[in-house]
Amino acid sequence: MKTRGKEAVQQTEFFSEPTLKILEEIMMTCTIDKGTMLFMDNEPADKLYFVQEGMIKGTKMTEDGKELVLSIFQNGDLIGELNALGNEKHSFSAVASTKSTVGVIHQAELEEMMRSNGEMALEFVRWTSLMHQITRSKLRDLMLYGKNGALCSTLIRLANSYGKMTEEGIVLSLQLTNTELAELVGTSRETVSRMVSVLKKDKVLDQAKDGSMIIKDLDYLKDMCNCEDCPVQVCRI
Repeated sequence: MKTRGKEAVQQTEFFSEPTLKILEEIMMTCTIDKGTMLFMDNEPADKLYFVQEGMIKGTKMTEDGKELVLSIFQNGDLIGELNALGNEKHSFSAVASTKSTVGVIHQAELEEMMRSNGEMALEFVRWTSLMHQITRSKLRDLMLYGKNGALCSTLIRLANSYGKMTEEGIVLSLQLTNTELAELVGTSRETVSRMVSVLKKDKVLDQAKDGSMIIKDLDYLKDMCNCEDCPVQVCRI
């Protein structure tokens, strides 16, 4: 499996240079502190957000009040949902995990540009389709393959998003606590701690001196979650 690491595939790599230039011209750049909400679940979806620097979490509250982390957006990612019907609302919340710089794009301005630029409109249709594929694949793994399968799927996605191949294995540059892993998997910290301990005992995972997680046996993780070898553009965290 290819891993993305520092050369990670960004969502905006699917946009042409002319489209990126238009986005740069119409976006308003702002810096936000850690913990700042970009938008809340069920709020009107009238803006898109381009991550220039930092990290943004996409979250959803479950029926039992737990916070599920759906996505971790990084530099070069576009966040939001196109207001295709005129009354769209966000289906998740977005909060800054670190101090971040984002470009705010008002959808009214974006729609005006797309009316006169068919290629740009088509690129956004493709981007929307990609976002749906990512969400569907994550929900599939969380719902169909149990907690172990969900954890293994999450580790594969982390490898694609933040992994660097070394002689020791795939080292994850993003360090997550077991609590943060639990939020990605949709379970408790205690459950994740037990599963991670088993994976370490079975030499599937290891830990570097600086605390970074090392994936030693990627094939084991793929077997556990019935990996379908999705493209790295879809199999991301």
